[in-house]
Order: sequence, then C-alpha cells, then structure tokens
Amino acid sequence: MPIMRASNSHSFLSHAHLFVLCLLLFVVTIQASKKRASAMYVFGDSTVDPGNNNFIKTAFRSDFPPYGRDFLNQAPTGRFTNGKLGTDFIASYLGLKDLLPPYLDPNLSDEELVTGVSFASAGSGFDPLTPILGNVIPIPKQLEYFKAYKKRIEGVLGKQRTENHIKNAVFFISAGTNDYVINYFPVPIRRESYTTLTYGHFLLQHVKDFIQNLWREGARKIAVLGLPPIGCLPIMITFNSHNVFLERGCVDKYSSVARDHNMMLQHELFFMQLNFSNPAGAKISYIDTYGPLDNMIQVRQNLGFDEVDRGCCGSGYIEASFLCDGISYVCSDPSKFVFWDSIHPTEKAYYDLFLAARPKIDALIND
Repeated sequence: MPIMRASNSHSFLSHAHLFVLCLLLFVVTIQASKKRASAMYVFGDSTVDPGNNNFIKTAFRSDFPPYGRDFLNQAPTGRFTNGKLGTDFIASYLGLKDLLPPYLDPNLSDEELVTGVSFASAGSGFDPLTPILGNVIPIPKQLEYFKAYKKRIEGVLGKQRTENHIKNAVFFISAGTNDYVINYFPVPIRRESYTTLTYGHFLLQHVKDFIQNLWREGARKIAVLGLPPIGCLPIMITFNSHNVFLERGCVDKYSSVARDHNMMLQHELFFMQLNFSNPAGAKISYIDTYGPLDNMIQVRQNLGFDEVDRGCCGSGYIEASFLCDGISYVCSDPSKFVFWDSIHPTEKAYYDLFLAARPKIDALIND
C-alpha cells in the first residue's frame, strides 16, 4: 500500500508538472503571436522632443539644469521635464529601447537609428506660422528628416526590408497646443482671419495633409494625440486670472477650445481610416490626453498629486525654457506636481499619461 501511494503521488506530480509546462507554453505562444512594433517614430512639439532643439539656434531649449533633474546622472538632455517623456515610456514598453533619442543627435549609430527616433521640435505646431515664432523645426521639415532617415536606413537594411520595417513601425504625432498657446491667443495675426472654430479646421487640414504624407512614406500604424486642457496650463492660468496667487482654477474658455478641437480631430481621423486603402493591420488611432490630464488635476490626491496649478520650477507660474534655469528654485518632490514648469508635465504625469494610453497602444500594434 505505501508503494501504491507513492506511485499515485508521483503520477499526480507528473501530471501537474505537465499541466504547468503546457500552460507556460500556451502563454508564451500567445505572447509570441502578438505583433510587436519594429520601430517608433515621433513628430511634433516639446511634449515629445527629447533634444532636437539642442542642435538648432532657438531660445526654445532645455539642455540645462534644472531640466533633467531626475534623469540618469541628473543630465539635462533637452527634454522639457525633470526626467523621461511619455514617448520614452512607450519605447521601453514596446521593447525597443529605454530612451527614444533625437534624430538630430550626430552621435547616433545605425543600430540606434533603426529602432526609432523622434523628429519633434519644441515650439513647433501645425500652423506654418507657429514654428516661425520660435525659430524651430516645422512639421513638414520633420517629414523631410524622416525621408532622409529612410534613405540612411535603406543603406543598412536594403530597400525591401526597410519598407517592411516602416510598415511594422508605430508613428506618434503630438502637436497643436503651441498653435493656440503661443500663436492664436497671444498673437493677433491669425485671429484677424479666423474664429477659434475656423482656426481649428485650418489646423486639422494640416494634420490630415501630414498623415497622408506619412502614409505615402509607408506608415501604417499612426497615433495622433489630442490636445490637453490648455486652460489648465499654469502659464494660461497666470495670464488669465483676476488674482494670480489666489484664483488659480482652470480657465474653461481655453480648455473648451481644446475639447472642440479634439472632437473635430477624432471625427477627421475616423473618416481618414475609412477612406484610406486599408491593408491588413493598418490603423489610425486617436489618443486622449485631455481626459487623463484633467483627471490628474480634478482628483489630484487620489492619484498622488498635491500641486496642480503651478509648476515645480521657480514660482511655477510663468517659468519655462530659459526662464527655468540653474538659479531657479525647484520643489523638493516633483512627483507631487502635475507640471514641471509652467507648461510641461512632470515625469510622473507623463508616466500616468502613458498608462492611460496603453490600451490604445496595444490595439495599435496588435492586429
């Protein structure tokens, strides 16, 4: 009888071991069947610029302290935050690289280039006037850089492999905030010709043109980020509050423009998806930034934030770029702040935005 019990026990353990092995094999097979991105390419403004502006003559830079305070070795890389951008978290999540580099960095190797870069430039926008105001890289020029990038990659991979590589890559576009915040509202030129509604249509035509051009270059997985609640940016509150120190609520007059813009953008992207010749796996997605950022502000303490209406750098009311420099006061814990300076989110806020976008990212990369 003891021998029989030992035999049964051994048989049970063998079956259990086999079951676990089958389960692991099933999980690995399912994960392997998920299609991953071959590379990641990013276009837009300071929300996704990891340092391209370091290599051009512009005042819109952040390659100096205290920017990068929580980055590796406290290095100011040109990212307009204290650490990583949302696109860095995405690149890491996709298994491509820990940090998405700027295309204009002359030290990038071919191996680094192949898995993706950002062409974005802080201060840029879809309105051709916007990058002129800051002497930064226009979005059409960013596309020209991408074309030059493709030629360089063809020299590494060959033409056919490059086409497949681009087809399986993901493309992210994040721009539009500057068109309103540093162009339409403070500068009267566009307001003489456009209402906020018609200006939105003007911008969206440029968005559509850009997406169509990316499509012609082989892009098949494209994500476009919506605008944030621009009336909640500390700098917008500062310039539109009756009492800068005591009345620091979001200015809905401006945030409502962002909401309207996002509604029109989603509508346009939906019909672009329908109208494009749509090979298997081709997608154009909208990623909401308004809702998650607004949520951080409205239910701050539930998400671990204490300060939502001013930045961590300086007074937090007006400082950004060269106004946030090495002699500026800096808060002790940026993770408690939604904003790093008066315009840009902290690394913690960018991470939360990434988490909110992750289901859309999964849907974009998986057939």
